[in-house]
Amino acid sequence: MRKTVTAVATASALALVLAACSSGGDGDGGAAAEGDGPITLDYWAWGTAQQPMVDAWNASHPDVQVKLTDAGGGTDSSAKLVTATRAENAPDVAIVEYNTLPAMIVAGVAADISQHVDGLDAEFAPGVWNQVTFDGATYGVPQDAGPQALTYNQARFDELGIAVPTTWEEFAAAAEKVREADPEAYITTFAPAEFGGFAGLAQQAGAEWWSVEGDAWSVNFDDESSVAVADYWQDLVDRDLVLAEPLLTPEWNAKLNEGKILSWPAGLWAAGVLYGVAEDSAGDWAMAPLPQWEEGDSAVAFQGGSAVVVTTSAEHPEAAAEFARWMGSSDEAAAAQIEQGQYPASLAGQELTLESDPPLLMPQQDDYWQVAADITQDTIPEISWGPNVNVASSAFQDAMSKAVTNGTPLRDALTETEDVVVADMEKTGFEVTQK
Repeated sequence: MRKTVTAVATASALALVLAACSSGGDGDGGAAAEGDGPITLDYWAWGTAQQPMVDAWNASHPDVQVKLTDAGGGTDSSAKLVTATRAENAPDVAIVEYNTLPAMIVAGVAADISQHVDGLDAEFAPGVWNQVTFDGATYGVPQDAGPQALTYNQARFDELGIAVPTTWEEFAAAAEKVREADPEAYITTFAPAEFGGFAGLAQQAGAEWWSVEGDAWSVNFDDESSVAVADYWQDLVDRDLVLAEPLLTPEWNAKLNEGKILSWPAGLWAAGVLYGVAEDSAGDWAMAPLPQWEEGDSAVAFQGGSAVVVTTSAEHPEAAAEFARWMGSSDEAAAAQIEQGQYPASLAGQELTLESDPPLLMPQQDDYWQVAADITQDTIPEISWGPNVNVASSAFQDAMSKAVTNGTPLRDALTETEDVVVADMEKTGFEVTQK
């Protein structure tokens, strides 16, 4: 099924809207203009790396001080940003996940900061920089990167005689061996609520759920590639080769600690998350490239990762843009990220990781950061996200969870998700034509 979505607005009208959104506040942005003390920027973010990074900025920038507010996770933060922007009390700067940035642009939250980041693209891999650039304009500075990889319990793999799979075909065969060797263990989990995880695997297989050309959008959640990925996991679920349940629940955490869940295909941030719930298993784990759908094709997609954006509400847009630039590209910020287990988006930051210790979950894996760097270079350079990712994520979670509970086809959940996404786009002003 494929539906073509054509925006009501013309390209020129959309350009005017985005230009209006990019102007920032009325302040001139310079500390000198204040005259009566330092500028204070409000910054919304989340995660353990943010406070050390802000502290480092504040220590070296006495004229521009930053106040950090924990705004919750990506979905929560994005919804709050839209509400705050409409109420005219949004922060000056905020963290936005890559996949929700288009929605933040359409909603008038993220400002065009192209004039403040000229030449900065050279400090990032193309696949990373493309996450913040739309129609030639830049709306944020990448801070961290989350290309997908395979974090696995090396000790349990070795104990059960399981080789690290390099293709998804090998992964399925390994899933069988795990169940045969230990009937209480599973190679991994199929978590129906993991929108970002499934999206990354579908993108790795060639899917593109949203695309736009001129004023015309295409929405295609149940394309051939996505359905093939759904059918792959359907087979593993039906044969009880993977555990079909939510991640990071007390029950799931207990199984992980007992060595009954052996891997997690997820973004590079997975090591930090797993260490937080299974600290006692540190040293048992390792990281490898994600299995490939086609042998020899090492491309992977992002699952997570975020950018620092200047909001259209910023009273001092120049100072806010300088802070965003520093947070995404300075060595000081990268050092704080690495210490907290976050993988920097900048090439310089990634170089710094090569001089750093591995994550606490796998202190024995001396090549961890080099493998991470290689994976990052293989990320798919151009992935389009639509203007209503939050709606899509919610619809996907509902449809997939229902499919797992009721035993209905996972591929049908993709069609259900697409229908909700298109209906929402119609409701918010897009013309939808089904082919």
